[in-house]
Amino acid sequence: MSDREKAYQLLDAVPDYKIGYVVAFLQGLTACEEGKDELYCQKLYQNYLEDTATDKDETYTLDECKKE
Repeated sequence: MSDREKAYQLLDAVPDYKIGYVVAFLQGLTACEEGKDELYCQKLYQNYLEDTATDKDETYTLDECKKE
């Protein structure tokens, strides 16, 4: 399976309320002009602030992340 195919497969598992993060990340990866990094970071931060997910502020220990 190619990396692109893996990405498509993972994308299918992303909940709708998190798709904005994926789009912002991909836009950042495809940006090639100077100054785009700052806009990308601002967009990610804005998406985070506007996110209404109730679990967005949950924290996890390193051990919990390793288990996941």
